[in-house]
Amino acid sequence: MKLVSAAQAVSYVKSGNRIFFQGAAMTPNILIEALVERHKELKNVEIFHIHTEGPARYTQPPYRESFSLNSCFAAGNVRNAINSEYGAYIPIFLSEIHLLFRKNILPLDVAFIQVSPPDKHGFCSLGLSIDITLPAIQTAKTVIAQINPQVPRTHGDGIIHVSQITAAVEASLPLHAHMPVEASEIEKQIGKNVAELIEDGATLQMGIGAIPNVVLNNLMNHKRLGIHTEMFSDGVLPLIEKGIITGEEKEVKTGKIVTCFALGSSKLYDFIDDNPVIHFKEAAYTNDTAIIRRNPKVTAINSAIEIDLTGQVCADTIGTYQYSGVGGQMDFIRGASLSEGGKAIIAMPSTTLKGISKIVPNLKEGAGVTTTRAHVHYIATEYGVVNLYGKNLKQRAKALISIAHPNHRAALEEEAHKRLCGIR
Repeated sequence: MKLVSAAQAVSYVKSGNRIFFQGAAMTPNILIEALVERHKELKNVEIFHIHTEGPARYTQPPYRESFSLNSCFAAGNVRNAINSEYGAYIPIFLSEIHLLFRKNILPLDVAFIQVSPPDKHGFCSLGLSIDITLPAIQTAKTVIAQINPQVPRTHGDGIIHVSQITAAVEASLPLHAHMPVEASEIEKQIGKNVAELIEDGATLQMGIGAIPNVVLNNLMNHKRLGIHTEMFSDGVLPLIEKGIITGEEKEVKTGKIVTCFALGSSKLYDFIDDNPVIHFKEAAYTNDTAIIRRNPKVTAINSAIEIDLTGQVCADTIGTYQYSGVGGQMDFIRGASLSEGGKAIIAMPSTTLKGISKIVPNLKEGAGVTTTRAHVHYIATEYGVVNLYGKNLKQRAKALISIAHPNHRAALEEEAHKRLCGIR
C-alpha cells in the first residue's frame, strides 16, 4: 500500500473507467473531490454507487461533462442528475447488486473506499458501510482508500488487508452523521399503531427516520427483541441499554445485531466501535430472504410514497421521477412474510404535507411498483392498521379507505366503485 496525496491517489483513474464509491456515512469525499478536480483531463468516466453523502459535484456543471452517474439509489444529492441526461437509475434489489460485480455485468475498474488505520496484522475496517462495498473491493481491479482514524472498527466481514489497497490517503475527519429528527403528532400516532403489532421475541427490520424511532420508543415494555436489518440508527440504543434488545430468540446470529450499514449520530458510531454485539455483513447476506425468514417473528417496517386501492406499493418514484430506489423493501417484505409469526408492515402518513392522499385509486402514471399487491400484508397510517393478506380487491379497497384521511374517503369510495364495480 502506497501512502500518497489525494491527487496522486486519484491519478489511477483513467478515461473510460467505471468507479465505485463507498456510501452512506463512509462516503470518501476527499478522494471524490480530488477526482472531480481532474475533470478537464478525463472523459467518459462512469460513477457507480448507492446512497452517498456529500455534495456530489460530479453531477454538476462543468464536471458532469466528464462524469456520468449510474446509480441504484437516488439520494437527495444526486436525484436531479439521475432524472437528467447525465445520470441513470438501475432498478434492482439491494440483495442482488453484488451480482452486477461478481457476474461481470458491471465490472469495476476502481473502487474508492474509506477505512480505519490498519491494525497490527495489517487489516483495515470498512467501518459502517459493508453493504455492496465488500463485493466491490473483491472484484475491482484497483482499490483506493481514504484512511481515517475516526472510522469505527466494526465486527463481522468488513475488513480489508493493506495488501489489497493500491494507494491510500490519510485524513482525519468526522464521518457523515444524521441526527434523530423530532416526530410530528401524526408520525407519533403511526408509530404507536405499528408498535402494537410487535410481539415479544420479534426480530426487527426498520430504517432511519421519525416513524422507526417512534416505533422503537414505544417498545420499552417489550422483551427479548432482536435486530436483523439492512440498516439501523440511533433509535435502537435505548432498547439495548435497557436490555430489551437481546437477540436471544433469533435463529441467525443469536445475540447479535446483524446489519450491512449504519447511519446516525456520533453517539451511535461510538457505540458501534469495536462492539462485538454488532455484526456487519454484506447486503447479499442481510437481505437474503432465505436467511431473513429463518428468524422467528420477523417484523419488517417500511414506508411508501403512495399505495393504490388494490395494495400496490410505490416507494421509489413520484410518477416517472426517480425519487429513491427499490432498495431492500421487497427483500424484507418477503422474508418477514415467510418467517414463522412474521409481519410485513408498510407505514406512512395518510396524506402528504400538502394534504394529498397517499392512498390513491391508481398509482401515478409511470410510477414504479416497489412491492406488488401479492406481497403486501399490513398497511399502517395514523388512522389505524389493516391487513390485506387474503383479501380480494374489493375488500382491500374498503380496508384501505378506512385508514385513509377522512377528507379523502368519499372520493376514494367513488373511485373504488368505478374501478372495482362496487366494494363491500
